[in-house]
Amino acid sequence: MRTALKSVLWIMLAAVSCGREDVLETMWVSTDIHFTDRMSIEEIEDAKTPAAFRHPAWKGERIWAQLLIRTIGEADGVRIGISDLKSGNDVIPSEMIEAGFVKYVMGDVFADSFSQCGERPVGKFDSLMVADMVDNCEYIDLKDNALQPIWITVKVPENAAAGHYEGRLTVKAKGIRARKVPFKIEVLDRTLPSPEEWKFYLDLWQNPYSVARYHNVELWSKEHFDHMRPVMQKLADAGQKVITATIMNRPWNGQTEDAYGPMVTKTLKADGTWKYDYEVFDRWVEWMMSLGIDSYINCYSMIPWELEFDYYEEGCDTLRTMRAAPEEKAYSDYWTPFIKDFESHLKEKGWFGITRIAMDERPVPRMLEAIRIIRQASPEMGISLAGGRHPEIEAELTDYCVSFLAEHPVPISERRARGDISTWYTCCAEKYPNTFTISPLSEAAWIGWRTLAADYDGYLRWAVNSWTADPMTDTRFRTWCAGDTYMIYPDGRSSLRFDKLVEGIQDYEKMRILIDEWNAADQLDKVAELTRALSRFDYKHLSESASTGREASEAIEEGRRVYNKLSTED
Repeated sequence: MRTALKSVLWIMLAAVSCGREDVLETMWVSTDIHFTDRMSIEEIEDAKTPAAFRHPAWKGERIWAQLLIRTIGEADGVRIGISDLKSGNDVIPSEMIEAGFVKYVMGDVFADSFSQCGERPVGKFDSLMVADMVDNCEYIDLKDNALQPIWITVKVPENAAAGHYEGRLTVKAKGIRARKVPFKIEVLDRTLPSPEEWKFYLDLWQNPYSVARYHNVELWSKEHFDHMRPVMQKLADAGQKVITATIMNRPWNGQTEDAYGPMVTKTLKADGTWKYDYEVFDRWVEWMMSLGIDSYINCYSMIPWELEFDYYEEGCDTLRTMRAAPEEKAYSDYWTPFIKDFESHLKEKGWFGITRIAMDERPVPRMLEAIRIIRQASPEMGISLAGGRHPEIEAELTDYCVSFLAEHPVPISERRARGDISTWYTCCAEKYPNTFTISPLSEAAWIGWRTLAADYDGYLRWAVNSWTADPMTDTRFRTWCAGDTYMIYPDGRSSLRFDKLVEGIQDYEKMRILIDEWNAADQLDKVAELTRALSRFDYKHLSESASTGREASEAIEEGRRVYNKLSTED
């Protein structure tokens, strides 16, 4: 009965098609929906949208749409053809449009609690297939009654003329009459700057060691950098501002599938002095900068989880470790000469002003002691923290990121006046809003809106590519909810979560530009109206039902309606 109803529904939804009985059926669906192998008829119906793109685009902007294909009968060799987009004599060429098959990967369901932290052995939580990875394959074979999302990306050229553009997608398969799916976009006479010019402070932590393991190549070899390029370029194209570097071995005690190694080699010489080798650190930083990620360097960590510190002894090739707490003399003896030498090296490279010694949440007394040692060795060294609300150390933090439900101890405006960065983060501790594999996609876009509404400078997420053992098929991890450890797949394959995060960042940039213009033109009524729309982007306006994404979707939809209306008014 369920199958029959489903077939009837799709027949009603499908456009007129010619060909044999087992045709390909299509419908535009919301980009806020993660399709799973458990989607009900009602959920599919709710996902329908009347048009591919619901809001106008700016020149230079990337916009997304989701087309759902359903098969009645098997369909081999399904391909997507893309036409140019035309507005009179103006053209957006098909080369600026991509259509990717969204592949299903294994995820898991939420725990009952708000926090999604903790051990997740196989079988503890129910698993399901989630359409998340945007694959770059040329075609796909589909079984009968398959639900196959297609992710459409349009990169609007900066030199595109404003206007209404029309084009079509062609869905083809062997032995089946092609389906032509028209779509339209509107381009406004506004230009979004390129990502390297965005003000949004994006800090997604990178894991180069994961790439080497997955591709089975030697660390820091040419092959390693070649495999990292599409991943990190995807990150650069999102406006990433920070290079994640490690100045010691296993700063997080190897909690991911691939432990972080030291990018700086420390050698204790026979005379008791230290020698430092920055070759790997320099190569990594210079290479990331060549991709356009060159604003800041965050170096982890003087306070690792296990308080174990690596070094070599002169004439010995075995990596040794010592244990010392920040309040102990051995700790100061280890770190003080390094900080002094590191400062000299950074100044020689021209990087001192953009480098921070970075910490994530550690006991306050130990953070205070580590900061004291840094200040004695290098009074001007930048310091960053991702953690809770700590008034005791706030003034020392040039880059301070607080958790979702925390607040900065002093107004962000005060920190901004000092030239300091103030951001927020989510992690396994929040069921919503988040970017887990199972998370509603609207929550990823919501992040950009919340950042502006709360006057933050940007957002941090602890890992963009700490891949699981088999990241192309299984996003589950032994600890934390599936998808927590990465948003970009191997070889630079995007995820719907990542693209929606970028979508929200673009909204942030567009609204920031408009607010600056309106303030300069004394159009304070427009600022006030947009501010009222932004008031919905707060935790108190979410609830347990936010796990459906509906509240986030509605808030974003209304916010876009407001700023688009205001941007076109005289």
